[in-house]
This record gives sequence, structure tokens and C-alpha cells, in this order.
Amino acid sequence: MSSLTTFIFLFLFSFLTTFTASAQEPNDLAYWCPNRTTYSSNSTYFTNLKTLLSSLSSPNASYSTGFQNATVGQAPDRVTGLFLSRGDLSPEVCRSCVTFAVNNTFNRCPNQREAVFYYDECMLRYSHKNILSTTNTNEGEYIMRNPNNISPIQNQTNQFIILVLSNMNQAATEAANNSRKFSTIKTELTALQTLYGLVQCTPDLSRESCMSCLTSSINRMSFYRIGARQLSPSCNSRYELYSFYNETAIGTPPPPPPLPPPPMQFPGSSPPLASPSLPGKSGNSNVLVVAIVVPIILAVLLLIAGYCFFAKRAKKTYGTTPALDESCRKSEVVRCIHIGLLCVQESPVERPALSTISVMLTSNTMTLPTPQQPGFFGRSIPGTNPLDSDQSMNSKSVPVSIDDSSMSDLYPR
Repeated sequence: MSSLTTFIFLFLFSFLTTFTASAQEPNDLAYWCPNRTTYSSNSTYFTNLKTLLSSLSSPNASYSTGFQNATVGQAPDRVTGLFLSRGDLSPEVCRSCVTFAVNNTFNRCPNQREAVFYYDECMLRYSHKNILSTTNTNEGEYIMRNPNNISPIQNQTNQFIILVLSNMNQAATEAANNSRKFSTIKTELTALQTLYGLVQCTPDLSRESCMSCLTSSINRMSFYRIGARQLSPSCNSRYELYSFYNETAIGTPPPPPPLPPPPMQFPGSSPPLASPSLPGKSGNSNVLVVAIVVPIILAVLLLIAGYCFFAKRAKKTYGTTPALDESCRKSEVVRCIHIGLLCVQESPVERPALSTISVMLTSNTMTLPTPQQPGFFGRSIPGTNPLDSDQSMNSKSVPVSIDDSSMSDLYPR
């Protein structure tokens, strides 16, 4: 009974989080603590560091620009820090990430006079050295690679490397020449595959310093994989064969026509994309969410009550194997349910490929997109009016085919 209760709880948790917009913890990637110089808990440096972190995470910080730096104290106890949020994210997401990073600073790098913390949404950095307007590509570096290799055919491999290098270098040039020091690219490789890239520097760098940092960052990535990311204290770069940034927020232009070279096929290149919310639809969405979630919860509760009633009348069993309870992790169950919801989305185009599902199951660093509405979920039946409201709502019925063929005659054997 306890196993069933746990499963139902996990199902409801995964289901509700699919339809409820809530603040999630930032995706923790890595952190760097060189352990070269330390401070004591009663030192002036520690006091200055707490003041600095409080300033960077205050409500008045520059979350709208995604970047802020500050310096507190005098040498030798002076501390300088900064945060950099991803250029496609909202100020609310930026603030949430920075606040989370600040709150975990002393747990990750206690007594450290310098440190760097990498998250998918932001970066936090502080040091006793002067880190403003200077590049750092050798220390605190972190590289992530997609586990899938590109096509083993040599000419396709060369084509892929040339395309990625040229597009990433173009994005680096655009980033170095704008004030935000941020740029993205979207290029069609084939009719079914698109290359997405993102590069970013800290805005305090000059044009030359940003270009130098991004060039080094791009060259350090492995182009024999279908995706890679390089993180450093001064800049970062990433490319994938799926959309990993908010195209709506940055107004990405439509991709150019497909390139003339022969088609290239790369494994695991089409995970589902989470559709961004449309402006002016929040009211209808809230009504629809309530109308969907409440009946589902009631149905699940009725199922639990029915199970309990029949379980008392059924023959007693030994229940779940203890070994299964010990080896089953709730986080893995939730992730599997999340992947399952991605696989039953209404639009087949939005469903992940088998190779992508394999990557989702084996890689914990890959951020899963929000599932779309499942097929035949919450749909109306022709001729009925499921919602009585003054506001008109368009309801599309799923077409069904009728088999008009005659029934075959049956003959006994």
C-alpha cells in the first residue's frame, strides 16, 4: 500500500508541475574553488564578502541587464564580485538564479577568497584580485560534451565541423560588437536538422577582449559531438542540434534556406521544444488549467479509494519486493514520468526521437523541456458544451475515420 501511495504522489507531483508555472531551482553545472588563499570567519575579508553578496542579490540589482559587478573594502581585504545571467532569460529568472547561487556560496566554497559558480541560467564570481575588464580562460574552465558523436563518414564530419565553426565564429563577432556581449545563431543543416548556438561575454570586457575570449572558448569545444558547451569566468559558448534558449525573448530571425551539401544525419538531434506562452492568453490558460486539473485529481482520489476497498477484500500478498523499494529513487521516477509525458504529446513533431530519449535517460545534465498537452487530453466531444462560460472558446474535435468495408465471413476450422 505504501508503494502505491508513493507512486500516486509522484504521479500527481509530476502532473501538477506540468501545468503549474512555478519557480524552479537553477540547474547546477559546476563550481571552482582553487583553495589557494583562505579567510577566517572573524576576518574583515569575510565581512566584506557578505556585504558584496548581499549587494549582488538585493532587489535593486541590475537583473534587467543580466549583469552587475561590485567592489567592497580596501586592500588587502578588498573583494570584487559579479554575476552574469544568460542573455535570453527574464529578470525574474536571473534574480532567482543569482539569489540561489549566493545562498549556496558558503556551502560550496567555505573560507575561499575566490570562487566561480556555474549554473545553466547564470554565473556568480568573486575574488580578492581585480577581475573586472580582464579575461580569464585558463582557470575555472568547465567543458560539457554531448555523449553522441556525429556521423562517422569523413566528408560529413568535415562538413559539420566547418558549419559549426563558421557559424559560432560569426556569433562571436556579433557578440563582441554589441553592448550586451551576447549573440545566438540558428542555421538549418538539413530539412530536418537545425544548428543552434549561443555565445556570451561579461559586458565589462572590451570588444577585443571579448573576441579573444570567445575564440579561445570555441576552439576548446569538441566538434566531433552533436553538442558541446564551454564555460569560463569571462565568457561561454555552446552549440546543440536542438533549441536550448528562448527564441521568443531574443527575437531570433527565421533560419536561412537549407544548405546545398548532401544531407547529414546525426543521432539524437531532435528533442521536443517547449512552446513559449503567448501574450494575452493567461486568463484562458488559468481557466483551462483549473478545469483540467481538478477533475483529474478527483478521478485519481476515486481510484485510490476503490483500490483500498478491493484490496481489503482481496487475498493478502507480500506486496512490493524490498529490493525494488531500496533501489528505486524518487528523482529517477519523476524524470521517467517527465520523459513519458514528452513521448505522448499530441503533435508527433514535438515527441522526442529514440536517440534523444536515450540521452535523456543517461544524461542528468540535459534539461528536460516542459511537455505539451497529450493527445485526446481534455478534448471535447462534438455536439457537447463542456464549459459553460460567457467567453467563447474554440474547441477542435479530433477527426475519426469510419471503416466502411464489409465484415469478412467467418469459417470454422
